Amino acid sequence: MPRQELARFLRERRAALRPHAVGLPAGTPRRAPGLRREELAELAHMSVDYYVRLEQARGPRPSARILDSLARALRLTPAERDHLFRLAGSAAPPGAGPVRQVRPHVARMIQRLPETAAIVTDAAYGVVAWNPLAQALLGGDPGRGTTNLARRRFLGEGPMYDPAGAEEFGHVLVARLRRAADRYPHDSALAAQLAELHERSEEFRRLWQARPVHAPGHRTKTVDHPTAGRLRLNCDVLLVPEDDQEVVLITADPGSPSARALRELAEASRSAPAGVASDQ
Repeated sequence: MPRQELARFLRERRAALRPHAVGLPAGTPRRAPGLRREELAELAHMSVDYYVRLEQARGPRPSARILDSLARALRLTPAERDHLFRLAGSAAPPGAGPVRQVRPHVARMIQRLPETAAIVTDAAYGVVAWNPLAQALLGGDPGRGTTNLARRRFLGEGPMYDPAGAEEFGHVLVARLRRAADRYPHDSALAAQLAELHERSEEFRRLWQARPVHAPGHRTKTVDHPTAGRLRLNCDVLLVPEDDQEVVLITADPGSPSARALRELAEASRSAPAGVASDQ
C-alpha cells in the first residue's frame, strides 16, 4: 500500500471540501480552506486519531468499510472512489445497485452521431439514453422510461427485427444479467426483474442454467426493418466502467445499401426526440 500517496490524496480531498457542502456552518475563520481533520473524522464515523494517522502515512491498511466511509464523507466521485481503494491496495466493491442514470457527457456524445444509432444501457439492460436514429431503428418508446432489452427479448415487450440473431443475443443478455446479479445481490429492482424473467420465460430459465459467458465486442446482424427494409448492421460496444454501463453503436459499412438506407432513416428521424430515461 503506497501510504504516502494515500495520505496525500486524503489531505487534498479534505482541503477541497467546503463546510457548507457537507451541511456544516462556516463558523470562525479557518487557517486553511476545507474541513478540519476532526470534522472529516466525524463525518466518516471514525476516531480522529485513526484518521490523523492515515493522513500522516502512519496508519494501518484501512478496511473496505473504512474506505467506503471516507469516500462518502469526502463526497468522492465514482472514479475518485475507485482511486482511493487502489491507493489502499483494495478492489473497490460495486455500489448497491446498477446506475440507472446516464452521465450528461455520455448522453451528449451519442447525440453527436447523426448516422449512428446509439443507446446506453445499464447493468440490467435498461435503456437509459438514446438518439433519434436508435429510436427509429429499434422501435418502441424509450421515452416512457420502460424500455429494457432483456424484457423485450424474453417477454416480447417491443419489436424484435433480428430473428436470426435472437439466440445469440439471448446468450449476451443472460451473461450480462448474471454478472449484474453477482455484483448487485441486494438490488430489489434487479431481483424483481430476474424473478419475472424466470417465471415467464422458459427460454430464459434454460439459458440462465447454462451460465453463458460473453464479453462485449463487435457483432454483425441482419435486421428486417418495417420501413428501411433489410439492413446489415455492425454493433460495437463501448464501456462506461465507472457506472457499469454500455454504449451500443449501430452502424453500416460505408457505401453499402444498408448505409444508404440507414442515412435515409436518419434523415427521417431528425425531428424525433432523443432522450434520457428519467425514471430508471
